[in-house]
Amino acid sequence: MVLEGNPEVGSPRTSDLQHPGNQGSCVLSSPSEDAQPGEEPIKYGELIVLGYNGCLASGDKGRRRSRLALSRRPHANGVKPDVIHHISTPLVSKALSNRGQHSISYTLSRSHSVIVEYTHDGDTDMFQIGRSTENMIDFVVTDTSPGGGAAEGPSAQSTISRYACRILCDRRPPYTARIYAAGFDASSNIFLGVENESNVLQDGSLIDLCGATLLWRTPAGLLRAPTLKQLEAQRQEANAARPQCPVGLSTLAFPSPARGRTAPDKQQPWVYVRCGHVHGYHGWGCRRERGPQERECPLCRLVGPYVPLWLGQEAGLCLDPGPPSHAFAPCGHVCSEKTARYWAQTPLPHGTHAFHAACPFCGAWLTGEHGCVRLIFQGPLD
Repeated sequence: MVLEGNPEVGSPRTSDLQHPGNQGSCVLSSPSEDAQPGEEPIKYGELIVLGYNGCLASGDKGRRRSRLALSRRPHANGVKPDVIHHISTPLVSKALSNRGQHSISYTLSRSHSVIVEYTHDGDTDMFQIGRSTENMIDFVVTDTSPGGGAAEGPSAQSTISRYACRILCDRRPPYTARIYAAGFDASSNIFLGVENESNVLQDGSLIDLCGATLLWRTPAGLLRAPTLKQLEAQRQEANAARPQCPVGLSTLAFPSPARGRTAPDKQQPWVYVRCGHVHGYHGWGCRRERGPQERECPLCRLVGPYVPLWLGQEAGLCLDPGPPSHAFAPCGHVCSEKTARYWAQTPLPHGTHAFHAACPFCGAWLTGEHGCVRLIFQGPLD
């Protein structure tokens, strides 16, 4: 469930992202632990769904969103193991009939199950994640389709569990967060075929929900990421340089994020993803015998996809506030060199057994030798 990457990409992950570092009964915390009126609650970290560039296609609404901050609750609602029962399988449903008691059932064989009853833990906060929209779910996640967007609607067959996982965060420093497989349902029960394992989440941990992948960012890690204000300043700085189409000689400009990603605008930069040369949109150079998107770059004659450039707007997916100098291939999302190279070397879950590098902003599979390309802009002739 928690992916820490393979040894081949361990170095950038360690240096850039990882640093050591249904409600239960309410138990009042000591006054010194709770946020005072007007104070911001302590943040444990943030969960970001990969494949969305700042918000869901239909907009972030309530518990269904592309990003969720986990903060200390007014009152602890965590649970911890208490009593263990070894029983015959037919008696499981009867033993789990108490909705006021959280419990997990492990099926060890056809005639043997283990039930672990859980009791309230005043030292932790619990957050539940899944596809279900019931009240006990804090973060509602739907399947992500490659290329951006969610598989929504009644006809879409989801592969994400209704109660996918739960995260327990220590209410005291260093505020360690641990993830557990499966979540408690409306009856406060979990049924598992095997025992679940706990994992300490670190900055940069990836959580595979078999249909969507979540990124865990700690407060310390987010301090190294750019802010939305910095991303906007970079967009304005790039536009102030007045890049030009080397053939049409028109001035290019990245559109404002407030405009949304609709059809490319007439000043939108386009790129040949094999070479990185940036142009304005034009209709020549088509090589339809190689595919509908194949174009020949008029500067270097390389043939490949020709796509509009879109700035990455989900700041939590960025490793540094570096300039937008690289684009993912073939989707055209733009970010810093450090961010582009990191994600191009990070295999993400695809299905149940495969892994493939993908653009973190839209989920499109990366292609080409490096998965990203350095952008080559032409400045104004004057």
